[in-house]
Amino acid sequence: MDDEMLFTIGVLAERTGVTVKTIRFYSDKGIIPPTCHSPAGYRLYDIDALVRLELVRTLRELEIDLPTVRRILAREASLAAVAAAHAAALDAQIRVLRLRRAVLRAVANRESNPEEMDLMHKLVNLTQAERHRYIHDFIDDTFGGVDANPAIVELLRSSMPDLPEDPCASQVQAWMELVQLVQDNDFRTVVRRMAEYQERQRADGDDTGLHHDLTETVRDEVGRALAAGIAPDTSEAADVVDTLTASYAETFGRPDDSDLRRWVLERLEVADDARVTRYWQLVAIINSWPPMADLEPVFTWFARALRSHPAK
Repeated sequence: MDDEMLFTIGVLAERTGVTVKTIRFYSDKGIIPPTCHSPAGYRLYDIDALVRLELVRTLRELEIDLPTVRRILAREASLAAVAAAHAAALDAQIRVLRLRRAVLRAVANRESNPEEMDLMHKLVNLTQAERHRYIHDFIDDTFGGVDANPAIVELLRSSMPDLPEDPCASQVQAWMELVQLVQDNDFRTVVRRMAEYQERQRADGDDTGLHHDLTETVRDEVGRALAAGIAPDTSEAADVVDTLTASYAETFGRPDDSDLRRWVLERLEVADDARVTRYWQLVAIINSWPPMADLEPVFTWFARALRSHPAK
């Protein structure tokens, strides 16, 4: 064999950056066997051994275990299949690292104590299905066995918070707050009361749909009143109330009278809990939806105006 094409173990180490000790180990294990030995008994390696060692070094740097490396070199395992499997494993590791980074940033922002950090870490490392279970349990507890508004129940179930694979700190914080909110017994009692009210309304034949257009009308009319600084107990507010009760009468097919005003006020009072709005704001943050407007000032003003102007 041409000596010029052979490398000592030292030269092989210099060429590849693999230590002499490691090359010796690979040689002893039969992974990079020497091509031959010198008259003095030193191991010598040809260019094929060098290429083989370069491949082994790359595979090991990718954290592929030695038994798998051996199978690849023996062509017992496809390099493509091994690469795909390890790429998938790295994807999972990257996701975990991103979640840990988001948790640590959230902990720093909230100045969390160790117990809260531990809970936050556990919550974000749940599977998507496990995270959804928190919301389904909340819906089952608050709406279960009640003939409430099916559109609201469907909206809750179809608007699940889906924490992304690379969440930011605000999304982790929102998820933490949302879990705490849906586990709050007082909040569950409030939502259950809303569901039972909807059931009574449905039993009386009243329409309990979502009525987004009506909500937009209230937001626009009251928003203008708020911007103009109109107080709920003024004559200008009475005009706004007249406009809105006319819209309610048309939407629900009811007379525009004092009974309607009492009914609208009752609906507003039943739904008057800032935590409901907060629930949807948190879901929007987690799902990267556009920020949800806080309508509490709007409906608070409208309720006060109705109390100030109860008669048509």
